[in-house]
Amino acid sequence: MNSLEPKKLALLRILQILEQYSDYDNPLKQEDIAEYLDKDYGIVIERKAIGRNLSLLKEAGYDIGSDRRGSYLASREFEDSELRMLIDGVLSSRYITAGHSKDLIERLCALSNKYFRSHVKNIWSVNDWSKTDNCALFYNIEIIDTAIEQGRQIAFSYNKYGTDKKLHKTKDHLVSPYQMILHNQRYYLICGNEKWKTIGHYRLDRITDIRLTDEPATPLRSLSGHENGIDYREYATSLPYMFTDKPESIEFLAENSIVDQIVDWFGDNARIQPYGDKLKVYVKASPNAMEYWAMQYLNFVEILSPASLRVRIAKNLESAREKYN
Repeated sequence: MNSLEPKKLALLRILQILEQYSDYDNPLKQEDIAEYLDKDYGIVIERKAIGRNLSLLKEAGYDIGSDRRGSYLASREFEDSELRMLIDGVLSSRYITAGHSKDLIERLCALSNKYFRSHVKNIWSVNDWSKTDNCALFYNIEIIDTAIEQGRQIAFSYNKYGTDKKLHKTKDHLVSPYQMILHNQRYYLICGNEKWKTIGHYRLDRITDIRLTDEPATPLRSLSGHENGIDYREYATSLPYMFTDKPESIEFLAENSIVDQIVDWFGDNARIQPYGDKLKVYVKASPNAMEYWAMQYLNFVEILSPASLRVRIAKNLESAREKYN
């Protein structure tokens, strides 16, 4: 057949053929490459030219393996195991919509060859995962990045889910953005509320109608209590459920069996000491968040202080006992 593309593109097309059709377990002979060149691109060249092009690719630094079976791309930008890890991350990320997740997974699959895709069967289960339906998430990230870089305030509408499982506007906010953090599989914006002059945080998948304003952002260190800035790593571990109340020193007893969960939730923020057959743990955390956390691990944890938190949990238990009595 007549060439549909100029033969000078053969070098690039041979590389693309190796990327799409080859690996160590699926090497290509020169006649295989010639067949793909003809079928996919309408390029007809001699086998000797294919050999020369393979040599040129090797000289250019591409890791092309060759043995008696044929030639193959020996390494890629991402190993298949790394791509699977990234795909699992996309699937489990609640802040990415189902449609965007599928698109991202398709593009990740394209970074390997055709054989990889057949092993990624969970790509088709993306709609089964709990996902946000806010398509503006990545646009929100872009605007917030710009605002932080340029030191400007942003305005947006904040939303909550109704009984119809759809987002509904609650109120508008004007804030000075400082940082975005990923916490409990959700993206949060840490910012200064311009109305109350306090630190707040908002889930990015609940933000709509975001706007970049011309107003300069209020410096973080000008806010009361934040003269030394924020340790965002410590911030995340002290707010396991991202409540906005001020973190306090909290002491509790815990069973040895949940030390993994304690470290998962509080990281280096937790100071753990043996205490008889149990553990005594000290953390600095939001009391409101700790109320929920302690209830979650009710059979394994006893709050010791502050006394006010211990009283709140006792009231919760009494209320629950009345409901289930």
